[in-house]
Amino acid sequence: MELAGQTPDIISARDMGIVACTRCTRVWPLGTDACGRCGKRLVSRDDKSLQRVWALWVVGLMCYIPANLYPMLQTRTLLRVQEDTIVGGAIELLHHDAVGVALIILIASVVIPISKFLAVGFLAISVTRPSTVSNHQRQMLYEVVEYIGRWSMIDIFVVAIMSSLVQLNTLAAVNPGIASLFFALSVIFTMLSAQAFDSRMIWDAQALDQGPGPHE
Repeated sequence: MELAGQTPDIISARDMGIVACTRCTRVWPLGTDACGRCGKRLVSRDDKSLQRVWALWVVGLMCYIPANLYPMLQTRTLLRVQEDTIVGGAIELLHHDAVGVALIILIASVVIPISKFLAVGFLAISVTRPSTVSNHQRQMLYEVVEYIGRWSMIDIFVVAIMSSLVQLNTLAAVNPGIASLFFALSVIFTMLSAQAFDSRMIWDAQALDQGPGPHE
Protein backbone atom coordinates (compact mmCIF):
# COMPACT_ATOMS: atom_id res chain seq x y z
CA MET A 1 0.00 0.00 0.00
CA GLU A 2 1.26 3.45 -0.88
CA LEU A 3 1.88 5.74 2.10
CA ALA A 4 1.13 9.45 2.10
CA GLY A 5 4.06 11.59 1.00
CA GLN A 6 5.95 8.67 -0.54
CA THR A 7 6.69 8.27 -4.24
CA PRO A 8 5.28 5.02 -5.70
CA ASP A 9 7.78 2.50 -7.04
CA ILE A 10 8.62 2.79 -10.70
CA ILE A 11 8.08 -0.54 -12.43
CA SER A 12 9.56 -0.77 -15.91
CA ALA A 13 8.62 -3.21 -18.63
CA ARG A 14 11.94 -4.95 -18.03
CA ASP A 15 11.01 -5.46 -14.35
CA MET A 16 7.75 -7.05 -15.52
CA GLY A 17 9.61 -9.43 -17.83
CA ILE A 18 8.41 -7.91 -21.10
CA VAL A 19 9.94 -5.87 -23.90
CA ALA A 20 8.19 -3.63 -26.41
CA CYS A 21 9.05 -3.37 -30.09
CA THR A 22 10.22 0.17 -30.85
CA ARG A 23 8.82 -0.05 -34.40
CA CYS A 24 5.27 -1.41 -34.00
CA THR A 25 4.98 -1.18 -30.15
CA ARG A 26 3.92 -4.85 -29.81
CA VAL A 27 4.86 -6.29 -26.40
CA TRP A 28 6.72 -9.60 -26.14
CA PRO A 29 8.22 -11.68 -23.32
CA LEU A 30 11.71 -10.58 -22.29
CA GLY A 31 14.33 -12.61 -24.14
CA THR A 32 12.46 -12.71 -27.46
CA ASP A 33 15.01 -12.10 -30.21
CA ALA A 34 12.80 -10.50 -32.86
CA CYS A 35 9.31 -9.04 -33.09
CA GLY A 36 6.87 -11.58 -34.49
CA ARG A 37 4.80 -8.82 -36.08
CA CYS A 38 7.33 -6.63 -37.94
CA GLY A 39 10.57 -8.60 -37.57
CA LYS A 40 12.56 -5.85 -35.80
CA ARG A 41 15.26 -7.01 -33.40
CA LEU A 42 14.12 -6.66 -29.78
CA VAL A 43 16.38 -5.27 -27.08
CA SER A 44 15.37 -4.21 -23.59
CA ARG A 45 18.05 -1.51 -23.60
CA ASP A 46 20.59 -0.63 -26.27
CA ASP A 47 23.86 -0.58 -24.31
CA LYS A 48 25.82 0.87 -27.23
CA SER A 49 23.25 3.54 -28.02
CA LEU A 50 25.25 6.47 -26.62
CA GLN A 51 28.39 5.40 -28.46
CA ARG A 52 26.57 5.54 -31.79
CA VAL A 53 24.86 8.80 -30.84
CA TRP A 54 28.15 10.57 -30.14
CA ALA A 55 29.94 9.06 -33.15
CA LEU A 56 27.21 10.17 -35.57
CA TRP A 57 26.86 13.52 -33.76
CA VAL A 58 30.56 14.31 -34.20
CA VAL A 59 30.55 13.34 -37.89
CA GLY A 60 27.44 15.45 -38.47
CA LEU A 61 29.10 18.45 -36.77
CA MET A 62 32.26 17.96 -38.84
CA CYS A 63 30.16 18.06 -42.02
CA TYR A 64 28.17 21.09 -40.88
CA ILE A 65 31.27 23.30 -40.57
CA PRO A 66 32.32 23.14 -44.26
CA ALA A 67 28.63 23.33 -45.22
CA ASN A 68 28.70 26.91 -43.91
CA LEU A 69 32.18 27.81 -45.14
CA TYR A 70 31.96 26.62 -48.74
CA PRO A 71 29.53 28.04 -51.35
CA MET A 72 26.05 26.51 -51.37
CA LEU A 73 25.00 28.11 -54.66
CA GLN A 74 26.99 29.06 -57.76
CA THR A 75 25.47 31.52 -60.25
CA ARG A 76 27.13 31.89 -63.66
CA THR A 77 26.32 34.69 -66.08
CA LEU A 78 28.06 36.13 -69.13
CA LEU A 79 29.88 38.69 -67.00
CA ARG A 80 30.67 37.00 -63.70
CA VAL A 81 30.47 33.96 -61.48
CA GLN A 82 28.92 34.47 -58.06
CA GLU A 83 29.24 31.97 -55.21
CA ASP A 84 27.12 32.28 -52.09
CA THR A 85 27.29 30.50 -48.78
CA ILE A 86 24.13 29.64 -46.84
CA VAL A 87 24.12 32.89 -44.89
CA GLY A 88 25.40 34.88 -47.88
CA GLY A 89 22.64 33.53 -50.07
CA ALA A 90 20.02 34.47 -47.48
CA ILE A 91 21.44 37.99 -47.29
CA GLU A 92 21.36 38.21 -51.09
CA LEU A 93 17.69 37.22 -51.05
CA LEU A 94 17.00 39.92 -48.48
CA HIS A 95 18.54 42.47 -50.84
CA HIS A 96 16.05 41.31 -53.48
CA ASP A 97 13.13 41.70 -51.04
CA ALA A 98 12.60 37.93 -50.74
CA VAL A 99 12.28 38.15 -46.97
CA GLY A 100 10.13 35.04 -46.57
CA VAL A 101 12.46 32.74 -48.51
CA ALA A 102 15.50 34.18 -46.73
CA LEU A 103 13.97 33.52 -43.31
CA ILE A 104 13.02 29.97 -44.28
CA ILE A 105 16.58 29.27 -45.41
CA LEU A 106 18.10 30.78 -42.26
CA ILE A 107 15.74 28.85 -39.99
CA ALA A 108 16.13 25.55 -41.87
CA SER A 109 19.88 25.84 -42.45
CA VAL A 110 21.15 27.57 -39.30
CA VAL A 111 18.62 27.63 -36.46
CA ILE A 112 17.26 24.09 -36.79
CA PRO A 113 20.61 22.28 -37.34
CA ILE A 114 22.31 24.07 -34.43
CA SER A 115 19.28 23.43 -32.22
CA LYS A 116 19.37 19.73 -33.13
CA PHE A 117 23.07 19.49 -32.28
CA LEU A 118 22.44 21.12 -28.89
CA ALA A 119 19.32 19.03 -28.18
CA VAL A 120 20.85 15.65 -29.06
CA GLY A 121 24.04 16.49 -27.16
CA PHE A 122 22.03 17.55 -24.12
CA LEU A 123 19.91 14.39 -24.18
CA ALA A 124 22.99 12.18 -24.42
CA ILE A 125 24.61 13.95 -21.47
CA SER A 126 21.44 14.10 -19.36
CA VAL A 127 21.10 10.30 -19.15
CA THR A 128 24.56 9.98 -17.63
CA ARG A 129 24.52 12.99 -15.27
CA PRO A 130 21.94 14.57 -12.97
CA SER A 131 19.73 17.10 -14.73
CA THR A 132 17.31 19.75 -13.50
CA VAL A 133 15.14 19.18 -16.58
CA SER A 134 12.30 16.77 -15.90
CA ASN A 135 12.03 13.45 -17.71
CA HIS A 136 8.78 14.48 -19.37
CA GLN A 137 10.45 17.61 -20.77
CA ARG A 138 13.40 15.59 -22.04
CA GLN A 139 11.07 13.06 -23.66
CA MET A 140 9.17 15.89 -25.31
CA LEU A 141 12.45 17.42 -26.52
CA TYR A 142 13.41 14.08 -28.06
CA GLU A 143 10.07 13.82 -29.86
CA VAL A 144 10.43 17.39 -31.19
CA VAL A 145 13.90 16.59 -32.54
CA GLU A 146 12.50 13.50 -34.24
CA TYR A 147 9.61 15.48 -35.73
CA ILE A 148 11.59 18.38 -37.18
CA GLY A 149 14.14 16.03 -38.73
CA ARG A 150 11.93 15.63 -41.81
CA TRP A 151 12.22 19.38 -42.53
CA SER A 152 16.00 19.55 -42.30
CA MET A 153 16.58 19.13 -46.04
CA ILE A 154 14.49 22.14 -47.08
CA ASP A 155 17.58 24.17 -47.98
CA ILE A 156 18.74 21.44 -50.36
CA PHE A 157 15.28 21.44 -51.93
CA VAL A 158 15.49 25.20 -52.50
CA VAL A 159 18.89 24.84 -54.19
CA ALA A 160 17.65 21.96 -56.36
CA ILE A 161 14.53 23.87 -57.45
CA MET A 162 16.51 27.01 -58.27
CA SER A 163 19.07 24.96 -60.20
CA SER A 164 16.35 23.32 -62.31
CA LEU A 165 14.39 26.53 -62.97
CA VAL A 166 17.16 29.06 -63.62
CA GLN A 167 18.94 27.47 -66.56
CA LEU A 168 19.22 29.90 -69.49
CA ASN A 169 21.96 28.04 -71.37
CA THR A 170 24.80 30.47 -72.11
CA LEU A 171 23.10 33.47 -70.49
CA ALA A 172 22.83 32.21 -66.92
CA ALA A 173 23.09 29.02 -64.92
CA VAL A 174 22.58 28.16 -61.26
CA ASN A 175 24.34 25.11 -59.85
CA PRO A 176 24.64 23.69 -56.34
CA GLY A 177 27.99 24.22 -54.64
CA ILE A 178 30.13 21.78 -52.70
CA ALA A 179 28.48 22.94 -49.46
CA SER A 180 25.22 21.27 -50.51
CA LEU A 181 26.91 17.86 -50.26
CA PHE A 182 28.33 18.58 -46.81
CA PHE A 183 24.99 19.98 -45.64
CA ALA A 184 23.11 16.91 -46.85
CA LEU A 185 25.61 14.64 -45.08
CA SER A 186 25.30 16.71 -41.90
CA VAL A 187 21.52 16.37 -41.94
CA ILE A 188 21.71 12.63 -42.54
CA PHE A 189 24.19 12.02 -39.71
CA THR A 190 22.27 14.17 -37.21
CA MET A 191 19.06 12.33 -38.08
CA LEU A 192 20.83 9.00 -37.55
CA SER A 193 22.28 10.31 -34.29
CA ALA A 194 18.83 11.22 -32.99
CA GLN A 195 17.41 7.86 -34.08
CA ALA A 196 20.26 6.00 -32.37
CA PHE A 197 19.34 7.54 -29.02
CA ASP A 198 17.42 5.11 -26.83
CA SER A 199 14.87 7.35 -25.10
CA ARG A 200 14.10 4.62 -22.55
CA MET A 201 17.36 5.56 -20.83
CA ILE A 202 15.70 8.84 -19.77
CA TRP A 203 13.31 6.92 -17.53
CA ASP A 204 16.04 4.56 -16.32
CA ALA A 205 17.86 7.60 -14.98
CA GLN A 206 14.71 8.59 -13.05
CA ALA A 207 14.48 5.17 -11.43
CA LEU A 208 18.12 5.35 -10.35
CA ASP A 209 17.70 8.86 -8.93
CA GLN A 210 14.76 7.81 -6.77
CA GLY A 211 16.62 4.82 -5.39
CA PRO A 212 15.06 1.79 -3.65
CA GLY A 213 11.40 1.79 -2.83
CA PRO A 214 10.06 1.96 0.76
CA HIS A 215 9.56 -1.79 0.92
CA GLU A 216 13.23 -2.59 0.26
